[in-house]
Amino acid sequence: MTLTITEYDNGLKGTLSGRLDTAASEQFAKDMQPFMEQAHRNIELDLAQLEYISSSGLRILLTLLKQVHSKGGQLTIRNLSEGIREVFTLTGFFRIFDIR
Repeated sequence: MTLTITEYDNGLKGTLSGRLDTAASEQFAKDMQPFMEQAHRNIELDLAQLEYISSSGLRILLTLLKQVHSKGGQLTIRNLSEGIREVFTLTGFFRIFDIR
């Protein structure tokens, strides 16, 4: 799993690619630290190239969402593939995240 972070005027953008499985989750949590530190800003995650997400990956995204809400920022998730969209729908994440 790869996370690329870029900064733009209003916040940060993260592009995820590969498989966010249980084995990759520990490193992903560390890689997400810039988002946690900048949770007061706008954060956009592009999941177009994410092939798989495990429950531990979903838990990290939920932790980020809670941090962003507590700091007054905004989290937007974009470009879900069909498989990831199905996971978000089945888990109820589609209702709690801003997905475009």
